[in-house]
Amino acid sequence: MAMDRRALLRTATASGAALALGEAAARPALAAPGGFPDYTYQRTLLRPEDLAYNPTGEIIFPCIRGVYDKLPDPLGRYYLYYAPHDAPGGICLAYGDSLEGPFTEHPGNPIVSNNWQPHYSVSHVSSPHVMWHAGLRELWLYFHGENTTTRLARSRDGINFTYDSVVLSTAMLPAGTTETSYARVFRHDLPARAAAYVILFMRNTTANHRDIGWGWSADGRKWTIDPKPLIDHAAVGAVNVGGPHLLTRDGSAYVVCNTDKESGGDILITEVGNDFTRRDHLGVFYNSRATAPENGRAASPSFGTDHGVPYMVYEAGERLSGAIAVARG
Repeated sequence: MAMDRRALLRTATASGAALALGEAAARPALAAPGGFPDYTYQRTLLRPEDLAYNPTGEIIFPCIRGVYDKLPDPLGRYYLYYAPHDAPGGICLAYGDSLEGPFTEHPGNPIVSNNWQPHYSVSHVSSPHVMWHAGLRELWLYFHGENTTTRLARSRDGINFTYDSVVLSTAMLPAGTTETSYARVFRHDLPARAAAYVILFMRNTTANHRDIGWGWSADGRKWTIDPKPLIDHAAVGAVNVGGPHLLTRDGSAYVVCNTDKESGGDILITEVGNDFTRRDHLGVFYNSRATAPENGRAASPSFGTDHGVPYMVYEAGERLSGAIAVARG
């Protein structure tokens, strides 16, 4: 009998040897690869039905940022960015004083819409990732709209943004690329490439299997993109992978990403090394639970620390019908 995809993902290792995880499917992993915390679901933070701005009944792609030590007069200690995906989308903000909530929806949502003249008019904007640029003391917002294009906007207060530029598009990758979206950008030095920033994103092609792409930049605006996937869906036994995030520990770098529900719905981890030359697939980083709100899918993680305690904020539930949840390490 053929092994199902969830079982395949839980047996994948860098060498291809089996790693039996047994009954861990319905609960958090007993040991997180790479020495990272074992995250355990705590509570749901945002539900579409509770939000005033709710054009499509769905929200995705959270990005959590501590702003208490960065902004002069923030609305709360933490800003949580998120968005609907389907048209018209819209980049949204909620704020709170604890990573375990509660979070208050900003009354001005969406803070970035799908029509920003004279810069663009698109069907939707979504997938907000906000990076703190320490040198300029600005919050840099990367977001997509359409799925072929990732854009950058900049802000001094995390609410009012100034449009900057297109930073990534399908035109920057080989022919046949159809999507370059769901990007996250991180401060990470790559001396051999004269780079100070790394971009991770979901890429799709006419073959309709989603992989994780990557690139590097000296300034976070102009990028060199590797034409080859950083994480190939087939290498981890998945149909599609997405929602990448960079983590670092003990002098090495790791990329976590989610699989689709058909492939198990879990979050996987790959060690790429501090110079991004490794491709060691370590298996399951976080097991999605069979019970609500995850219902077999956890995705698009974002990470933060509250008074020294690590947290993961993520999509919980089936795509476009889930919520934003938080797990504690």
